[in-house]
Amino acid sequence: MKIGWGWKIGGLYGVFVVLIVGLVVASSRQKIDLVSKDYYKDEIAYQGVLDASKNQANLAGELSVHANASEVIIDFPAEFSKADLKGDVNFYSAANQDWDKNFTITTSNNKLVIPRTGLMPTKYTVKVRYSANGQNFYYEAELNLHTS
Repeated sequence: MKIGWGWKIGGLYGVFVVLIVGLVVASSRQKIDLVSKDYYKDEIAYQGVLDASKNQANLAGELSVHANASEVIIDFPAEFSKADLKGDVNFYSAANQDWDKNFTITTSNNKLVIPRTGLMPTKYTVKVRYSANGQNFYYEAELNLHTS
């Protein structure tokens, strides 16, 4: 028995519908991590981040972020050795939102030491927001904890 062209088109259309429904089901099960929960609020406050980055660039000393086998060390510029630093450090992982971590800045000898026990071995974007002497500062760096 020969199949007519109408049945072939109907069969092709049926296969197409099944394929599209399968893709919709697969995409609805995909986990999507957003960088921010409230993009509008962050966009409004972004000028403050730009100003704080400019303040950071104008400092005589540099802030550095490095890691060893047991801890992540953030060295603040020497000009803040006597200043009262307040702020936070955010470890952002693009791979998984559950790996993001936040820490409050508490310095000792102009250093912030963070144990690596809660940090996953992945690539982080470290965002340091702090204030000292009435000015806000912002520093951002990549930190790869796979290799350190």
